[in-house]
Amino acid sequence: MADGPTLLMRNTANASSPDRFMADAGALVSNLREQAASGGSLRKVAAGNTSSVGNQTIFSLVQCTPDLSPESCSACLMVAVDVRSTCASGIGCRLLRPNCNMRYEVQSFYNETRLQEIQTLTSSGPPPPSSPGSKGNNKTRTIIIIVVSVVVCLIIPVFGGILLIRRRKKKQWKTLESTPHEMNLAETLQYDFREIKAATSDFSNANILGQGGFGTVYKGELSDGQEIAVKRLSVDSGQGDMEFKNEVLLVAKLQHRNLVRLLGFSMEGKERLLVYEFIQNTSLDRFIFDRDKHNYLDWDSRYKIIGGIARGLLYLHEESRLKIIHRDLKASNILLDGEMNPKIADFGMARLCIADETQGNTNRIVGTYGYMSPEYAMHGQFSVKSDAFSFGVLVLEIITGQRNSSFRNGENIEDLLSMAWKYWRQGTIENIIDPVLRASSGSLRDMLRCIHIGLLCVQDNLTDRPTMASVVLMLSSFTISLPVPSEPIFFTSGGYSLKRAISKTYSSKEFESTISSSRDKSDRSSLSSKNDMTFTEFHPR
Repeated sequence: MADGPTLLMRNTANASSPDRFMADAGALVSNLREQAASGGSLRKVAAGNTSSVGNQTIFSLVQCTPDLSPESCSACLMVAVDVRSTCASGIGCRLLRPNCNMRYEVQSFYNETRLQEIQTLTSSGPPPPSSPGSKGNNKTRTIIIIVVSVVVCLIIPVFGGILLIRRRKKKQWKTLESTPHEMNLAETLQYDFREIKAATSDFSNANILGQGGFGTVYKGELSDGQEIAVKRLSVDSGQGDMEFKNEVLLVAKLQHRNLVRLLGFSMEGKERLLVYEFIQNTSLDRFIFDRDKHNYLDWDSRYKIIGGIARGLLYLHEESRLKIIHRDLKASNILLDGEMNPKIADFGMARLCIADETQGNTNRIVGTYGYMSPEYAMHGQFSVKSDAFSFGVLVLEIITGQRNSSFRNGENIEDLLSMAWKYWRQGTIENIIDPVLRASSGSLRDMLRCIHIGLLCVQDNLTDRPTMASVVLMLSSFTISLPVPSEPIFFTSGGYSLKRAISKTYSSKEFESTISSSRDKSDRSSLSSKNDMTFTEFHPR
């Protein structure tokens, strides 16, 4: 009996109750293994089904080549019995070895009629003693031919289908210039396009959760009842294949309670889909900037959101085995679950730093106006400190309940950072706090401390900005004294605005055309903030 090679295919979708599901699947496969091993020299195949959690039915088929002894068949299928470690909680799994195979799914996949034919043929008793020897041999030979033919008919479509799917997935992913390791990772994450199409009711408008600059997000439900969020990238979105690949490979390796979990992706022709866990309460901007919903966010909720975002960024910057700079942190990219825990989303523009690298440089500046640090907006220099700048802006938005570019001061509309700095210098910083919070029982001391931390994060000199490790410590320990913040570069006494700063480095034509083009994209977005203007492809002189 040959031990290898072994071909393993898993459905990456997980059951709603993995422990119960895998216990049921393991018991079914173990029972079928015993049946197949004891099937005699003419029949070493068994199939059956069992009920599991969530009204699901698990179907399974195991099979050995007829030449194996009962012991060898049982040994060959032994690896299949431990489905929990072999199949990693997937709702479907296929294991192919030279002398045996196993498969289970949540829908029927085998031909019951052919299996019954095998049962009938092999359950017949031996020929009568009076029958001539040659006639008995002919009958035995006929049975063997029929059994082998049926077995081959069962194996070939399964094996051929698996090879076809693997080849198509590799070909699709190979077009994105991936390494062999990346292609193997992609195979474990790739969903069948038809499955996602069915889960979203053919991308029905009724299932739209929101629309952003890169495409539309749909709610879906897989066959096992699991709810998902599907990001369908538009062809003209500006997020190309490399950004798509970047998001898949980066997020797939990240696991943190304050990051949105990527379940997988799908590719079909020009279609590009990202499949995420479904987050119940959509994005943060839908709450803090909404006249009615922002009343639901008391100080405890907002403080928890600020702390969760800080811990998520700390994980990206220092605690994960990768060092990642997000580059597009903003209110619309923070999702809230049922308990209002924040989860950082949208890693299409994230950058991976190598080894001890803490910063990078690019001519392709991407991000959102008002959240970008000055060194990044003007020179393309990004680092963990540029993420800290975006975090500082976000903190001020959460506490004031107003957008960074449209702070309402009486009848006037001003920018949030300049108003925060103005009130800070005057010693009246509590005036920018959301009236809902000021009227609540929340700790004014905690609110003022968070504003102080936000101002430290938006300082001009990036070396003066705290790391996210320092921010998390500042938020959790009130015994640590905070340094005095310096004035943000964009809002000096001379009115040095972001637009004027960038126009010193780039021609006004380049700058205005980029803003205009990005505004057109932003106007189509109901998920993004009103000032979501994405800068792309700047070319410094």
